[in-house]
Amino acid sequence: MYAASLQQALAGWTRRLCCSSSSSSPHLRPLSMSIRPASERRRDKPPPDTLRHLKSREKRRHGDMHGPATVYMQVVGTGSRENGASLYVFSEYNRYLFNCGEGTQRLMQEHKLKISRLDNVFVTRMSWSNVGGLSGLILTLKDTGVPKCVFSGPPQFEKYLAAIRTFSGSLQGIDLAVRPYTEPHYVDDTMAVYQVPIFAKLDFRNSPASPESPGQSSSPKSAKRQRKDSEDHLQEKQNEKPDRSPKTSRDPSLVVAFVCKLHPKKGNFLVMKAKELGLPVGTSAIGPIVAALKAGKSVVFEGKEIRPEEVCTPADPGPTFLVLECPSREFIQPMCENEQLQKYLAGGSEGPTALVVHMVPESVLADNVYKSWMARFGSTTEHLILNENNQTVHNLRSHKIQTQLNLIHSDIFPLLRTFQTKDEPASLSVPIVRGHCLLKYQLRPKFEWQRDAVVEVDTKEFINEAMEIPGFMAQVEECKRVLAANPALPSDNVDKYPEVVFLGTGSAIPMKIRNVSSIILNIDSTRSILLDCGEGTFGQLCRHYGNDVDRVLCNLSTIFVSHMHADHHTGLINILLEREKALIALGESFSPVMLVGPAQIMNWLNQYHSHCQKILRHITLIPAWHLVEGTNVTKFNTQDLIHSLLKKLKLEKFQTCVVRHCRNAFGCILQHNSGWKIVYSGDTMPCTNLIQTGQNANLLIHEATLEDGLEEEAIEKTHSTTSQAIDVGMKMNAEFIMLNHFSQRYAKIPLFSADFNEKVGIAFDHMRVRFGDFKVVPKLIPSLKTLFADEIEEMEERREKRELRQLKEVHGSFSTNGPGTQGQPSVPRISETADEMKRELEGSDRDVDHKRVKLT
Repeated sequence: MYAASLQQALAGWTRRLCCSSSSSSPHLRPLSMSIRPASERRRDKPPPDTLRHLKSREKRRHGDMHGPATVYMQVVGTGSRENGASLYVFSEYNRYLFNCGEGTQRLMQEHKLKISRLDNVFVTRMSWSNVGGLSGLILTLKDTGVPKCVFSGPPQFEKYLAAIRTFSGSLQGIDLAVRPYTEPHYVDDTMAVYQVPIFAKLDFRNSPASPESPGQSSSPKSAKRQRKDSEDHLQEKQNEKPDRSPKTSRDPSLVVAFVCKLHPKKGNFLVMKAKELGLPVGTSAIGPIVAALKAGKSVVFEGKEIRPEEVCTPADPGPTFLVLECPSREFIQPMCENEQLQKYLAGGSEGPTALVVHMVPESVLADNVYKSWMARFGSTTEHLILNENNQTVHNLRSHKIQTQLNLIHSDIFPLLRTFQTKDEPASLSVPIVRGHCLLKYQLRPKFEWQRDAVVEVDTKEFINEAMEIPGFMAQVEECKRVLAANPALPSDNVDKYPEVVFLGTGSAIPMKIRNVSSIILNIDSTRSILLDCGEGTFGQLCRHYGNDVDRVLCNLSTIFVSHMHADHHTGLINILLEREKALIALGESFSPVMLVGPAQIMNWLNQYHSHCQKILRHITLIPAWHLVEGTNVTKFNTQDLIHSLLKKLKLEKFQTCVVRHCRNAFGCILQHNSGWKIVYSGDTMPCTNLIQTGQNANLLIHEATLEDGLEEEAIEKTHSTTSQAIDVGMKMNAEFIMLNHFSQRYAKIPLFSADFNEKVGIAFDHMRVRFGDFKVVPKLIPSLKTLFADEIEEMEERREKRELRQLKEVHGSFSTNGPGTQGQPSVPRISETADEMKRELEGSDRDVDHKRVKLT
């Protein structure tokens, strides 16, 4: 009660202090800095020693090298359409990752595969399906304190890392090293890894992606004209480099196979057997005897010869496993005829092989040459297949949460679906195992498949768990009764469009329940636009639409990227590549996507295009600055692009607005020909520009990263709190406000504030909202509070502890400094009204230039 009674006063203190930080008087700054949120104070403490394994590894280097006792390989991504193929290899000494497509980090977080222990990443090919998750993974490794990570594979990796730095910064604090296949083999405490390059002869003329699509030319003159129309002179020069520079290193004909050989392990010393033979177990004399016996030497003790096999288990010579990618038929012959790989076939100089991992499409598996080659490994070799025919669930927690939310409202929270491939499985003469998420193959101490951790969905268990929550089903029934009894609330015949589907509602990094930012706005049955495109957006589309995902991609004509932070744009390339596959699958003609975003995004896309995959043909850039109200667009072709954008989406207006987050951060306002208006804030602090431009919107989607009481942290990170976001919507006179982009500390549900009302809703991943649902969504909040009651109680306890600590700090500052003295303003009074505090916040916003916001 005591802490609760202080909440309102402390909230007032925090708002007053936040406002004072931007005022002209410097005297309040020391006090405002002393009342910091708990998360900021924790950063002052030395970080926990999360890398103790590095010290252990250093000690091992000074002793005899011997193989680890436990080694296993575990499937992370199965190669299905929603999650590319990736493998996690574990030993007590090292952790390895083979390929890192989009969603890999999210899976590792959910299934507790320690990212902080990774020190080696192996990539089989420079393809987005293999490297799409690396940018986010690298940022997480840096934040975790990992000092070094080595990337092995194609030599273009160096360029890829340079491309990541265009939006991530310098990445100081972590050493990112590249070990191309041309360097000698790699050896550590667990195994030796050999890279085997394989080159195919590709005929690009027969590739489905190579012919020029209608209405698009790849001639230098046409490309130059398009770039000139969509960017300024400096950006135009940058765009020309990939196509004209001799430094382009893209090589789609290369894949790298990895041959991994575990170090031999000495046999275990059998203590009880040694005692029976009279050896001095438990004395200092036993040490040299054990060392000699484990080294395979006989010893003589008290005139009796002791042979190693009498007191030691057999030594393990160290098994070998291969990781292979054969992406198309053109690679079959070069791989099957490779001399280095021939050694690991049955009867070869390095055979037999314990396990071969095949990252191959079904068409390659069905090829007779490849099938024959697989058979030549021998009957003792296991074969693991990772491809799109592995239709398995990866994100278990997403399915669980969505199943439980579906009990509250089945239309707003639809059940998730699984993409089912139409390819027939190949008929093979050798036994194979198809990948499942978390499937293990143990290489030591003994060979065996382990399926105890395999991810399986038990819908009945999810439902029963929700029904056992005290009061939940009663609250759900009450909600349904209220909705049915109120004639003002819409029935099932709600207008289907426009339809807003939240694909990612979390911030910073993808986590098990909330993915990072992405929203698809379905304007009608044939027109869609993506609002931001964080990592894993395509996987979310697959889980939401299942086998209808190709139709959704074909409808997608425009993508808006609000700013260049990784959690808002690193899903873009996968969407572009999968969209082309969808157009081919449905027999529709290719046309590039209209990309609206910061012009700086071209730095990243150009470098990826030059050194990894061709992707520039997939986009037509309209820099977001050109759509800011009042901008004078003088180039005729740019005007044509904007008119084409409006026509494609049937919009009267598509405006962007500079918001208060980072450089070149934008919100957007979409106004349809029929009159409706939707505003998307992107990431921002409360912004007057957005309020003015979005006046009288039907729907405002606004970020609410932090809870009330963390206003100072929100300023530091240039985000908004829940009440600030609601206040923006009220000033905008928005018909409805959907809060979005929650900090991952609010994994399931954010904390509610007193400002919540009948015009406010909370976004969840895979939530579907239409205009007719505006009056329904607030009615669901009591059921949501009951479903997540434990989480809300825990968050409220943390908030109360934080507020008590803040109060103690304030009391300490009074005791130290005393009351205000002459010439210095006194400490702001708790009794100051909320209106006065809001006016100061608004005053700081008015000083911001309309177009150029520069934040330190």
